[in-house]
Amino acid sequence: MTIQTPLSDVRFDPDNEGAGFDAAFIAVEVARLLREQQHSVVSEFLESQELADIAALIEELDDGDDLAAMRLLPLHDQAELLGYLRPRAQIGLATRIPRRELVALMTAMSHDERADLFKQLDEEAQEAILPAFTKAEREDLRRLAAYEEWTVGSVMTSDYATLKPEMSSTQAIEALRMQAIEAETIYSAYIIDEDRKLIGVIELRDLLTARPRQRVSEVMDTEPVWVRADEEQEEAARLVARYDLLALPVLDNNDRLVGIVTADDAMDVTAEEVTEDFYKGSMVTPLEISVADATISVLYRARIFWLVLLVFGNIFSGAGIAYFEETIAAHLSLLFFLPLLIASGGNAGTQSATLMVRALATGDVRLADFGRLLSREVLIALALGLTMAAAVSVIGVWRGGPEIAFVVALAMVTIVLIGALIGMCLPFIFAKLDRDPAAASGPLVTSIADVLGVLIYFTIAAQLLAL
Repeated sequence: MTIQTPLSDVRFDPDNEGAGFDAAFIAVEVARLLREQQHSVVSEFLESQELADIAALIEELDDGDDLAAMRLLPLHDQAELLGYLRPRAQIGLATRIPRRELVALMTAMSHDERADLFKQLDEEAQEAILPAFTKAEREDLRRLAAYEEWTVGSVMTSDYATLKPEMSSTQAIEALRMQAIEAETIYSAYIIDEDRKLIGVIELRDLLTARPRQRVSEVMDTEPVWVRADEEQEEAARLVARYDLLALPVLDNNDRLVGIVTADDAMDVTAEEVTEDFYKGSMVTPLEISVADATISVLYRARIFWLVLLVFGNIFSGAGIAYFEETIAAHLSLLFFLPLLIASGGNAGTQSATLMVRALATGDVRLADFGRLLSREVLIALALGLTMAAAVSVIGVWRGGPEIAFVVALAMVTIVLIGALIGMCLPFIFAKLDRDPAAASGPLVTSIADVLGVLIYFTIAAQLLAL
């Protein structure tokens, strides 16, 4: 298969959402051109594309072709391209690149992405490439790679710009110009003392608007927002969002500046956190790799534990039905309303849990707000239950008469109330136990509400219908 128009004229559409060609289609043509040694055509095409789109193309190419295509880019672009690749593709390329070439690529990478790639290599590969780095690079690499995955240190970069407090604004701008090549960002610069302790932060805008001889110490912010390197990375993302920061300084336990977390890194952390909450909200063990790359075995293990656990939990629902066999046998119309009532309790609980999990995650509510929110949830759940009871009682009269309608209406109010309170309380309980509130998921809330719903429904029916 060939593309009739020149490859350089093709508009790249990696998601195949528009009229352009998708990555898989272009990969076929690129592979053909590489085999025919038409490297200049491929190089011209790659130069016209964004690196994020080229990464999607590289991942579609077979082994050998992907490396050949990547080598057509300048070294700096190759290094940046590696950061766009998914972990599996990164490792696939890194294991096939000669050691000297890999070291050159990693040296050109940003410090945080270099550390991320280094941690993915096996121990033998790590030991093989370390001696090729300079002493300063080795120390920086080991330090960044030593942080636990969940910490701020694991997402920070040591590519930041620093200034001295006695500099004039003119000198500071010149210093930033010299550091711009290596620094992740120069829009925020950090003022440190001889012990690398943070004493202030200054924005590039403030330097540009300052008088030429005005000192940095006169313009800088002496009370900047910062975070500890060993705190959870979600805290860094929260601070960046709360204070609308381009970068957040990271300090060690001795108050020394060790790195920064940029806004784009904070967005990545937020995306990971949301993904993890989605997994937990569906009772799926979080995956370390993408779903596309996961094997059948990995996906099976991620799902089976909670499914089996919930199966045994739902046995109590069956036990409750069996206990009320006589009541059910005498009033078979009760069974018609069982799925409706159970689902209503689970739905109400899931809604409450979703609202509370999100509110706790964003900091909108705290543990101290529990009492106030509980009383409010009771009123809301009663209003919801009464509205749903009024709707279902009409069907109750038609299916079983006034007695059954009253039983169903009363059960609906009670089940919705209990389900909503379970959904609201579980996230707070998990937070109190220092567990992720997202674990108070829909399936868990639904399973608990199902068991209690069966017991509540048939207990009300047994008591009222016996009268």
